Amino acid sequence: MPFPNASDPHPSFLLASLPGPEGAQASLAALLCGAYALAVAGNGAVLLAVRLEPGLHTPMYLLLCMLAALDLALATSAVPRALAFYWLGAREIGFGACLLQMFLIHALSAAESAVLLAMAVDRYVAVCHPLRHAAVLTNTHTARLGLAALARGALFFLPLPLLLLPLPFCGSRALSHSFCLHQDVMNLACANTAPSVVYGLAAVLLVMGLDAVLICLSYLLILGAVLRLRARRERLKVFGTCVAHVCAVLAFYVPLIGLSLVHRFGRDLAPLVHVTMGNVYILVPAVLNPIIYGVRTKQIRRRILSLIRVGDRSSQ
Repeated sequence: MPFPNASDPHPSFLLASLPGPEGAQASLAALLCGAYALAVAGNGAVLLAVRLEPGLHTPMYLLLCMLAALDLALATSAVPRALAFYWLGAREIGFGACLLQMFLIHALSAAESAVLLAMAVDRYVAVCHPLRHAAVLTNTHTARLGLAALARGALFFLPLPLLLLPLPFCGSRALSHSFCLHQDVMNLACANTAPSVVYGLAAVLLVMGLDAVLICLSYLLILGAVLRLRARRERLKVFGTCVAHVCAVLAFYVPLIGLSLVHRFGRDLAPLVHVTMGNVYILVPAVLNPIIYGVRTKQIRRRILSLIRVGDRSSQ
């Protein structure tokens, strides 16, 4: 659908909506709101539990706090704006706001990928070189890794909006998702987008792709070390320390790969598929990670339950 100001090279874009009656829109808004509330409550509880539990002030749980903070930031960069659309009818998003949202989503995703890689390295050192673990991964080193992850994400993905900035947009302004992503916005430009295509693909491969390869390599080394253990109980114990992280990796990379495949091969798919996959990519890690680590980590679970009991007593 062409936008009224088609001559404007930097107009507003139209966020994607579900086809069908208003009831479908209201249902999606309710699901988004519920998932976002779960993400905020769950990740906030993890951050508070680690903050209040002195025994959790270690590199592994500092990385977990970074993961929770990034999940919160990533969800907050997209979901409130989508809810404003579904609840208030604010479908248009300005060109500058769209580019800023696009940058935040991609940069924060890159930072989350780096944190997952750091957590894999933490597990590798803890399993394969346990005597060196305390010296290699200190709280100071971990904090620097977090800053480096944010810096890398910003540096690699800042060129994406800058490459789109000079392009004219003279046709349809309707996006495929309820938020702005690089490939989605780029496809609406009526000019040569080859530089954006090449750089976007290179950035994803050099950041998320390389991180995924290194995570797999870390677990291959861990698997080799575990298989050399003779006692079956020891093997299960070591595997148990890695289960939560493996689940977090899958919760991040499976929606990422699914969304990439939809963009690459799914142009003829129903709009519902595009909208759903976009929301899954944004919200699934933020919702699942607190559940994964809350179930697998006794100290976090105990602290969260104690906070809930305190809250119940104070409300009575």
